[in-house]
Amino acid sequence: MTAAGSNVAVVGPTAGRRVGAFAERWLLKLFTVAAIGYLLVPILVMIVFSFNKPEGKFNFVWAEFSLDAWAAPLNRPGLSDALWTSILVAIVGTFFATILGTLIALALVRYRFRGRNATNLFIFVPMATPEIVLGASLLTIFVSTATLEPFKSIIPSGIFYPLGLPTIIIAHVMFNISYVVVTVKARIQGFDRHLEEAAMDLGANEWTTFWKITFPLIRPGIVAAALLAFSLSIDDFIVTNFTSGLVNTFPVWVWGTIRNNLPPQVHVIGTAIFLIAVGGVAIATWLQSRGGRTVAMRPR
Repeated sequence: MTAAGSNVAVVGPTAGRRVGAFAERWLLKLFTVAAIGYLLVPILVMIVFSFNKPEGKFNFVWAEFSLDAWAAPLNRPGLSDALWTSILVAIVGTFFATILGTLIALALVRYRFRGRNATNLFIFVPMATPEIVLGASLLTIFVSTATLEPFKSIIPSGIFYPLGLPTIIIAHVMFNISYVVVTVKARIQGFDRHLEEAAMDLGANEWTTFWKITFPLIRPGIVAAALLAFSLSIDDFIVTNFTSGLVNTFPVWVWGTIRNNLPPQVHVIGTAIFLIAVGGVAIATWLQSRGGRTVAMRPR
């Protein structure tokens, strides 16, 4: 009885370890593959159907392989103008959001001032607010400037109303600033302040220290924030739809087009944007890791 009991005691934990090892080795891998597949299937379908030659107006059913859509990706009325408008909005919005967000991140990390904690809290408000609420609120603000005093007399016509390119850019800058602040702030908090102190001890002023020491160290975070802002801006639909007026961006154009047809050119442009976004993320990740290694290798 004692021998049998000891055998059971030994076999039980061994079997448990085997089951745990099996789960760790295979089940986790299976779940990982399933999750990646769940995320990639829509993108793969988009890429595949960009090579389709549909028989009707809607690119929903595979007909035959064709490069026609890739040979003429902008061969649809209004598509070219909408795409270039999206690119312009994304570039301009990213530029201003990156500058303002970086300055705000520097102020929040480096300085103590009244309202600092409240500012930290309010930075997350645009990220937490549903886009439809954000878009409706911005629409109300922009339209009110054309009817309410003193805004009607102070703000020149064409900036906030009528709705158009300026209002789209203002809206995109507003919701992108939060993402830039969070990304750059994490980078600023992660490097050694003693490097700046050493530079100033050697005679460098604050401006020189910033450009020679601080900016190169936080540059990967700034680039990553800019790429994130560009990606969020170029494919935004909800806020843009509220603030665009008669101006069409690519997402708004697609929304208006799919009521009547869905040409393969939509999948071609979507594939191109996806590849550019992946390339940007890869570059940002490389810059972040390279910057992290640089900071780690510097003498303390």
